[in-house]
Amino acid sequence: MTIKSEQLIQDLIERTRININQAEKFNSLSTEKLNWRIKQESWSILECFEHLNLYGDFYIPEIKNRIESSKTLPIESFKSGFLGNYFAKSMLPKEKLNKMKTFKDKNPIGSGLDKRTIVRFINQQEQLLNLLDKSKKIDLNKTKTAISISKWIKLKLGDTFRVVIYHNDRHIVQANKIMDEKKPTHNNV
Repeated sequence: MTIKSEQLIQDLIERTRININQAEKFNSLSTEKLNWRIKQESWSILECFEHLNLYGDFYIPEIKNRIESSKTLPIESFKSGFLGNYFAKSMLPKEKLNKMKTFKDKNPIGSGLDKRTIVRFINQQEQLLNLLDKSKKIDLNKTKTAISISKWIKLKLGDTFRVVIYHNDRHIVQANKIMDEKKPTHNNV
């Protein structure tokens, strides 16, 4: 995938703003609704957000450090790497969300969460918007980041942003599906 760097950053900024708006909508729900699960082994809305926060705890400082230490100048086009493009595409939400196994340290099930989880997510998204803005001044191809599953694998910064933000999109879609399941019916009051 090749795209103008400016166009990629703008798309990711828009996606992040939509995710902030979605999170603010969820924050108006009761803690009881936010902790409700479709099944005992599935995640609640708050657990979806906490899962994203756990990844944000790794990626936001990693991206920030790489941007701050980058000596590159911006170039017009971003060309996705093979592995980065694969990871990013696998994160995009699909009509029927395919289940993916998460790492134990990123699985929030049973965490006893409250609305601070959503506030934390919104704060991380605002940091991400700031980093996307700063990334306009560097080369998204040559600046590389580690990934959460291995410090030995490096992705181009443009791909890392795509993976993180598409992952956010995916779990916002999941949270919306949970909310849709929770809507009162004659069987579910």
